[in-house]
Amino acid sequence: MSKFYADQHRALQDRFDSRRMADFLEGGHVHTEFAPDEQKFIGKCDMFFLSTVDASGRPTVSYKGGAEGFVKVTGPAELIFPSYDGNGMFYSMGNIQVEPRVGLLFMDFEKPYRLRVQGSATIDLEHERLSEYPGAQFITTVAVESVWVNCSRYIHKYQKLGTSKYVPKAGRDAPFPAWKRLDIVQEALPEKDQGKLAEIGGSITLEQYAEFAAKGEG
Repeated sequence: MSKFYADQHRALQDRFDSRRMADFLEGGHVHTEFAPDEQKFIGKCDMFFLSTVDASGRPTVSYKGGAEGFVKVTGPAELIFPSYDGNGMFYSMGNIQVEPRVGLLFMDFEKPYRLRVQGSATIDLEHERLSEYPGAQFITTVAVESVWVNCSRYIHKYQKLGTSKYVPKAGRDAPFPAWKRLDIVQEALPEKDQGKLAEIGGSITLEQYAEFAAKGEG
């Protein structure tokens, strides 16, 4: 009995004569613990894509970025990553509270290379390693169920030019994002962000924000 494939998968595999390959990949390629080279790869990543499912069963994917090594493999089949300040929706993290099953996609656009991880996630507001992540609100732990390297042939090559200035660092506050200066969001901002406009040039309009966003300073 396959853990991966339903009748719909099998129909496509049979249509394109890939059932044998699909069975080979599930049986001999997908594994349940990180290999040493996979641990090393994740430890060098500064971004990944996280898929979750919301309370209505709708899937979503979010980008997660940080300093190199912000995702840590903490066991043969476990990893952790921090949650930083965002737009306040907590959409992905709230989804995890509803449905813990997640998928993570780690990418190297220069090599190229990609690694898939599936498992169950939990969030911990007082995780013992929270102090290792300046600016983090809490930590998410993923109990890994499946790991496998994906074919990289359709990954377009890109070169990293720099790290986002908004990534938190020890000893300094991250810059105030432009969207929090929008005049239309001021009353909705968390208390911690109230009263900062005078220090950074005042509020901005949607038109002004578009200029910031066009320069990648949203």
